[in-house]
Amino acid sequence: MNKMFFVPFISIVLIALDYYVWMAVKTAFRNSRKSIQNTAKYTFWGFTVFILLGILSYNALPINAWKNEIRITFMAIVMISVITKLFIIIFLLLEDITRFFRWGTKKVLKKDPSAISRHEFLSQAALAVGAVPAATFAFGIISGAHDYTVEHIPLKIKGLPSAFKGLKIAQISDIHTGSFFNKTAVKGGVEMLMREKADVVFFTGDLVNNESKEVQNYFDVFNKVKAPLGVFSTLGNHDYGDYVRWASPAAKKQNLKDLMKAHELMGWDLLMDEHRFLEESGEKLAIIGVQNIGLGRFPWYGNLEKAHKGTEEASAKLLLSHDPTHWNAEVTKKYKEIDVAFAGHTHGTQFGVKIAELRWSPAQYVYKQWAGLYQEGEQQIYVNRGYGYLGYPGRVGMPPEISVFTLS
Repeated sequence: MNKMFFVPFISIVLIALDYYVWMAVKTAFRNSRKSIQNTAKYTFWGFTVFILLGILSYNALPINAWKNEIRITFMAIVMISVITKLFIIIFLLLEDITRFFRWGTKKVLKKDPSAISRHEFLSQAALAVGAVPAATFAFGIISGAHDYTVEHIPLKIKGLPSAFKGLKIAQISDIHTGSFFNKTAVKGGVEMLMREKADVVFFTGDLVNNESKEVQNYFDVFNKVKAPLGVFSTLGNHDYGDYVRWASPAAKKQNLKDLMKAHELMGWDLLMDEHRFLEESGEKLAIIGVQNIGLGRFPWYGNLEKAHKGTEEASAKLLLSHDPTHWNAEVTKKYKEIDVAFAGHTHGTQFGVKIAELRWSPAQYVYKQWAGLYQEGEQQIYVNRGYGYLGYPGRVGMPPEISVFTLS
């Protein structure tokens, strides 16, 4: 949406939400002293003004006008505020609907004037309900953002040469260095990855949020990611700088060059519609990597035909492609000989439930393959939940992931 229309639109929506919630706040405090009522009013609407001015500033100024820490903090405040108010509104709507039907049937209830009114009680209850998601998402920042989880996945590939059976592959994805605020914790996750002693490491895109310079503060962390047979990487939709207003096309082009150079300096083999071979005992395993290929509002930069060409002699073929929508859009239709695709992108929306075999996330209503291992026929895709985070600087129920595969 054009920013000229986005800011007024989102402002109207937020004011409407806040007005509805304010009715509950006002009711909850109506028996309080006047000074307390005024404090509640000025605090509530002062916070609304703060949010609106922040949104205006964020959209009017260049993205680098805000320090990273300030941007992350503001995004967290906005998200927690909106989610909290939505919970309150849902609760209030249920009360308003029942109140409408009570009014329609013209039932008159006798009330004890000394007792708290039903509406006042429900207003206070709504505010209490709203505190639950606020606390949950705050905890998701404090604890969930860097609660790295190692997932061990046995990966059976039909016709895999015996030379590659037992090969250990680690995957990380969606690092988003521009979002981090705890370098010690991020370093701890890399140490967890290295303790797995994988033969090969895959990185499936989104090293940064917007600009290549974001990686600078974490270069000395991620250049520690090594593997005996190599670290192979691809680009994600955020790596191209498409979400930034650049001074010129040349500046955007240079940003991509700088990002590609960062991969090189870290010792990662960035596959730009290319392939590499792992060779053992006369057998070959192809690692194919494409630039970002996505459906809908995400760009289609990659060329799988180019990357795949020349891999005919490989006994097994593994594909690194950032966006899982690419799998059904092209891979399963035209490239049946690709055994496994490795993707990321979805983050599992950084929110959901993952308990044993039970998995739920809003991501599943957007992506057919959103987290974990999927299979169609003899082809498989694994979608990594991501190492970092974007927008909301935390995770609730969808911890950041280090995937470790053992081929068989």
